Amino acid sequence: MSDNSFYDTNVLVYFFDTADRRKHDIATALLGKVFGGEAEGTISNQTLAEMFNVLTTKSVHRGEVDFVAKIVGDFVSSTRWRIINYTSDTVKSAAFACRANGTEFWDTLVAETMKENGLDTIYTENTKDFERMQGIKTVNPFK
Repeated sequence: MSDNSFYDTNVLVYFFDTADRRKHDIATALLGKVFGGEAEGTISNQTLAEMFNVLTTKSVHRGEVDFVAKIVGDFVSSTRWRIINYTSDTVKSAAFACRANGTEFWDTLVAETMKENGLDTIYTENTKDFERMQGIKTVNPFK
């Protein structure tokens, strides 16, 4: 893994959600390298928020707000994860880019946040949308 890699929400969710065992095992192997100190991982405040929402509303952890809040806190306090954020300028860039690319705003915001932070590769199951965004390379670990 290069230092230019970003982990999308779906990879984080599969790490904690065991409903799809194959995807959980793949996410565990991938993120285990970061948690084990073999690799560096980058996520954003947006992906943390999306992960919290998905895990507490659509996963095997539905309704387990305290448990999932602890997961978020563990990411925030971890020295293994770099957490980046977007600015108002990022939102503006994403608004124009999603219109030009015909892409969904929230994914475009992730891509623009990545680019502003010198990241060009995203681990995601959602390659279809991210491949339409200039300057972003996708890796689908579940394929």
